[in-house]
Amino acid sequence: MVVESVIEKKCDQLLQKAIQFNASDIQLTPLETNYYVYFKRNNYRMEVGEITTDLAERMISYFKFLSSLDISEKRKPQSGAFKQQISTTLYAFRVSTLPAVQMKESLIIRVLLQNQSTELETLSYFPQSAKSLLALTQNEQGIIILTGATGSGKTTSLYSLIHHSAHALNRNVISLEDPVESNQQNILQIQVNERAGVTYATGLKAILRHSPDVIMVGEIRDTDTAKVAIEAALTGHLVLTTVHAKDTVGCLYRMLSLGISFEDLRQSVIGIVAQQLITVADERTAIYEILQGDALREAFSAIRAGDWYSIPTELSLAYQKRCIANLETSS
Repeated sequence: MVVESVIEKKCDQLLQKAIQFNASDIQLTPLETNYYVYFKRNNYRMEVGEITTDLAERMISYFKFLSSLDISEKRKPQSGAFKQQISTTLYAFRVSTLPAVQMKESLIIRVLLQNQSTELETLSYFPQSAKSLLALTQNEQGIIILTGATGSGKTTSLYSLIHHSAHALNRNVISLEDPVESNQQNILQIQVNERAGVTYATGLKAILRHSPDVIMVGEIRDTDTAKVAIEAALTGHLVLTTVHAKDTVGCLYRMLSLGISFEDLRQSVIGIVAQQLITVADERTAIYEILQGDALREAFSAIRAGDWYSIPTELSLAYQKRCIANLETSS
C-alpha cells in the first residue's frame, strides 16, 4: 500500500511538473539500464531527468491503470486516456504505450486542457487569415479540410472553428474524434470505439441521422471515412476535418488517392487550409495557407488538365514567413 502511494505521488508530481513547464507531451523512454524522461514543448523535446527501470515500470503500470489499459500486456501497443484535475483545472491525458526490447515499454502522455477553446484571432498571426477561416464556416454545406505536420496546431484551429459555429452561429455541431481531445460545451462529442463497432465510417453514418448542421471529423484516415465525409458535405452539411498531406494541393491529391471522384471533390470542397506554427518574439503563432475561391477553382482546373498546380505566391506559407521576417527586421 505504501509503495502504491509513493508511485501515485511520483506520477502526480510528473504531471504537475509537465503542466508547469507548459509541455504538450511527456515521454518515458527505456535505455539499457534506466529510463529517460522527456518533455515536449513547441515541437522541441527536452530531457528533464533519469529514473530507474523499476520506478519507470511501476509508473507506466499506474498510468495504464488510470487509462483502463491491460497492465500485464507489454508485447502490444496500447492507447487510452484519463482525466485529472490539477490546481483547479481539468486536464485530459492521452496515453500511448509501445513495446521495446527486453520486455520494456515506452510511454507517451499527451497533455490536453479541457473545456477550453482559443479564438482564431488569437491563434493567427495575420488577422485577415482568421477572418477568412471564420467566413468559411458561414457556408451551410461543403467540406473544409485542414492539413499540416503533426503538432502544427490543426486540432486547436479545428476546435476554434467548431466553437465559433456552435456559439456565434448557433449551429448544431457534432464531432467524431479518436480520441476526444478536449471537452467542449454545447457540442455533442462522439468517441471512436472500434471495439464497440464505432469506427469513423459507422459513427459518421449514425451522426447523419442526428440532425447535425456542422460535423467535425477528427481525421480522415481511410477510404470509407473519406467517402462518408464527402457524402455528408454533398447532402447539405458543413464538414470540418483534417487530412495528412504536404500542402493544400497535395491534400486534394490525397483525397483522390482515397477513392473520391474528381467531380465529388470539386462539388464538395470549399476550402483547404495548410497550417504551420512559427515563433515570433518568443511566442508561438499560426500562419495559414488558405486555398479557396478562384485559387481553388484554378487548382481543380490544373488537376483536371494533369498539371501540378503551384500555390499563388501571396497565399503560400513560405511567402508569409518571409513577410514576417521582414517585419521583424524592420522593427
